[in-house]
Amino acid sequence: MATTEIARRAATRPTWAEVSLSALRENYRTVAEYVGSGVTVCAVVKAYAYGHGAVECASALEEEGATWLGVTSLDEAIPLREEGISTRILLMTGFWRGEEEEIIRLGLTPTVWESGQIELLERAAARLGITQHAIHLKVDTGMGRLGAPPEDLPRICATLKSSPHLKVEGFSTHIASSEVLDAPSVGEQLKSFEDAKQTLAEYGFTPKLIHAANTSAVISHHESWNTMVRPGLALYGYHLPFERAGRAVSGRALKLPVKPVLTWKTRILSLREMRAGQALGYGGTYVTKAPSRIAILPVGYADGLNRGLSSGGRVIVREHYAPIVGRISMDLTTVDVTGIPGVEVADEVILLGSSDGLSVDAREHADLAKTIPYEILCAISKRVPRKYC
Repeated sequence: MATTEIARRAATRPTWAEVSLSALRENYRTVAEYVGSGVTVCAVVKAYAYGHGAVECASALEEEGATWLGVTSLDEAIPLREEGISTRILLMTGFWRGEEEEIIRLGLTPTVWESGQIELLERAAARLGITQHAIHLKVDTGMGRLGAPPEDLPRICATLKSSPHLKVEGFSTHIASSEVLDAPSVGEQLKSFEDAKQTLAEYGFTPKLIHAANTSAVISHHESWNTMVRPGLALYGYHLPFERAGRAVSGRALKLPVKPVLTWKTRILSLREMRAGQALGYGGTYVTKAPSRIAILPVGYADGLNRGLSSGGRVIVREHYAPIVGRISMDLTTVDVTGIPGVEVADEVILLGSSDGLSVDAREHADLAKTIPYEILCAISKRVPRKYC
């Protein structure tokens, strides 16, 4: 074995993420029990399972009984099939011309919203000798992104009528403001969706899987459940804060008892004794006010630690909070461990997670970085090894 290969195998990066597949399974059961046996759960594992690892999470969800998985596109579905995952997979953002035969060969279920997509799939299914291949039709009820405009449905239905090798198994839309409890647009979208469903029925199409609800809608808008829901963030232990007329809403009724699946850790690379008045990091944006003990962590924005946490975020060291001081750089972050007893080089540091009653979660990171938990989780770089337990 070459020397470089030996070194590579021996090397262990001192920054890693621990993913609890048992917590993921529990979260899935929580969502499934919440919506009840009459509603199918499409477990969303797109975007590398929101940073948690798509293959590993999809395998655990399949073992837990998930009958549907949701991904963005063909490139996210292929690794799942290659690893032997046989659960139904929904391609939620369609496909590119030329992918249609591979989609059919792999038994994937594409979302469509244009006649051209339907024609491509119909020809591919006919060439491959497939009697009927399932598709899901999407209508745009107000999100303004993907989906057929309601007025185009008659033309699309006519195309479907002339596509004997395809079966309309599902009908979907996407709610734009499901975390806003009193948003008039939610009711308007659901009314438009119901009208669109009636249009389909007039042309003889009665899909059994009707879906509009993401995580927020699962929790806050029961009327949007229909026969399928598409939870993503809840599976990984989070949901967005709910609002009413611009005000945050709290309360047990608007929470699911899900728990974070991912814990992000690193180790102290170096300890520095700093005098008062010492500038730290790029731009010298933080200056010590008194003699300080500063820990250098081998993690930075290249690993996904958001720069918005600079001189505002915190980590957990030896059951104490330690503030991030100075700017987070590409590979390094400085934290103040002054007054924390016994801190040493190689001590474990929690970036996201909990210990002994202390907690730093993706919501906290998101608030400081002025973003959402989705981005915090998805941004954790693939150079951060995932360890599954």
